[in-house]
Amino acid sequence: MDNGILQVTLSKPDGIITGVRYNGIDNLMEIINKEDNRGYWDVVWAEPGRRGIIFDTLKATEFKVILQNENQVELSFTRTWNVSQKGTVIPLNIDKRFIMLRGNSGFYTYAIYEHLRGWPDFDLEETRVAFKLRKDKFQYMAIADNRQRKMPMPDDRKAPRGQKLAYPEAVRLINPIDPNMKGEVDDKYQYSCNNEDNKVHGWICANPVIGFWQITPSDEFRTGGLVKQNLTSHVGPTMLAMFQSRHYSGDDLAPKFRNGEYWKKVFGPVFLYLNSNSTGGNDMKLLWEDAKSQMLKEVRSWPYNFPASNDFPKANQRGSVSGRLFVRDRYINGADISAKSAYIGLALPGDAGSWQRECKGYQFWTKTNADGSFSIANIRTGNYNLYAWVPGFIGDYKYNTTITINPGSAINVGNLVYEPPRDGPTLWEVGIPNRSAAEFFVPDPNPLYINKLYINHPDRFRQYGLWERYAELYPNGDLIYTVGKSDFRKDWFFAHVTRKKADNTYQATTWQIKFTLNSVTKNATYRLRLALASATHSELQVRFNDSNVKPTHFSTGLIGEDNSIARHGIHGLHWLYNIVVQSNWLVVGENTIFLTLRPKILGPFVGFMYDYIRLEGPSANSAREIEI
Repeated sequence: MDNGILQVTLSKPDGIITGVRYNGIDNLMEIINKEDNRGYWDVVWAEPGRRGIIFDTLKATEFKVILQNENQVELSFTRTWNVSQKGTVIPLNIDKRFIMLRGNSGFYTYAIYEHLRGWPDFDLEETRVAFKLRKDKFQYMAIADNRQRKMPMPDDRKAPRGQKLAYPEAVRLINPIDPNMKGEVDDKYQYSCNNEDNKVHGWICANPVIGFWQITPSDEFRTGGLVKQNLTSHVGPTMLAMFQSRHYSGDDLAPKFRNGEYWKKVFGPVFLYLNSNSTGGNDMKLLWEDAKSQMLKEVRSWPYNFPASNDFPKANQRGSVSGRLFVRDRYINGADISAKSAYIGLALPGDAGSWQRECKGYQFWTKTNADGSFSIANIRTGNYNLYAWVPGFIGDYKYNTTITINPGSAINVGNLVYEPPRDGPTLWEVGIPNRSAAEFFVPDPNPLYINKLYINHPDRFRQYGLWERYAELYPNGDLIYTVGKSDFRKDWFFAHVTRKKADNTYQATTWQIKFTLNSVTKNATYRLRLALASATHSELQVRFNDSNVKPTHFSTGLIGEDNSIARHGIHGLHWLYNIVVQSNWLVVGENTIFLTLRPKILGPFVGFMYDYIRLEGPSANSAREIEI
């Protein structure tokens, strides 16, 4: 494909990007790699009941020119599944598309996956588009205004230049090519990003000054909502367009296809944008600013009007939903509160909060205005539920009426009211209900394991090895938090982890919350609201005033596999537990809640991140109180 600005070379019929020519450079892709390891779509999948996963770069078997005129070319690379491929090739029909437009400094790609009725069952672990750029050219990476830097070389990650740390992705640079990076840690998970912030990222070549960017103009084909985290760019230089993955979620976000169900989904289009400094200067930030401007243009152009596939609906084939959301919590305000900056969106029908784990359909999200109003445009036809969650309040909202979107639909749902879980007044609280542990105490990293990008950075939680700081801060006993005296910003460690002992073994830990009650209402029900921002292969046991009581007063059971502790994520999947607290568990005077971490397997990365904890007293009409 050649439009006079750039030239893209694809293998036929595989549909692998083997070359990108631009601004005098014959090939921006990594020329030392084999041609099938430069730019490609891929999936990671598994057969139910069969150990192991299968990596598939979705090489096509047929090629077709879908459209070719003076303004546009669209190519199709397809692969049709048949029963002889069972167990070796993912049971999907694949149609990979590539588009180039006249006068456009870049190209588009999207794909259509289809599982026909009656085909074999499978699990889809991950799917994405990957670009491997030339390491001798692209050494500066940018994923946000405050997250960009010159990156290590891929050779720096190999021995003896690099030393592997606790897991393969993390490497300490012992003798890097650039000596200024000596002692730093490189880990691709340090550059993860929430979907809502993951619109543009990429790499810059210094000589000549060229930018190669991946722009994702819509989240509709991504899974897990706006706060789902995904990989972006990392050492390689590698640039990813992630659509669906288990990262920061585990098996809950690996769609499982059973009983021969029919499924079809369009991933993308995404835009691969190239730019250069026309002034001849070497200011790389100018290219980043231009890439952000181009990203905004792509967002405004969504849904694109040029893809030729009928499976990608244009703007006039879609609908919209608008309304206004309020929060009703009479213990906070006698009037309804405008749900400011709430996350609100449409996903396949399910229970409240099910959108977080829904991973087969499309989702359409926005954030409410200051007055709680919202408008969601360009929704594909189909049946949806409307979901929301409001920072500052616990729980999930669901509009109980199924919304049917037809072409041209403009549905106004009016004023909606969310009543978050609440049984009584707040006696005390720890944290902020925002589905993140970022407000808690994040320690300074061990000086031996620093990524310089995150020194004095808002995302200080992205430093390597922070989990080990817990044992250094609490070498002999565990965290004790005293309500009214402690400050969760300073005294509540960001992750409830195991303690590493001197012999390099690990032990379970029990945190304590101490609080005073001046009175206890007899025969009444109190309520502990326990919200978790992350869980990894662990059980959380909750006990009141007796650290050894059996059975435990409450247990989450074994939950979670999001690996957010190891992957510097500060949050994974969200969990909310509304725990009934019997009044005879409490006493007048000092009380203690024991929070015991019971990992499935003792190790450094198991545990929890808390979002928010609140103890509610009984309602005003409860039974009589026992006074001091």
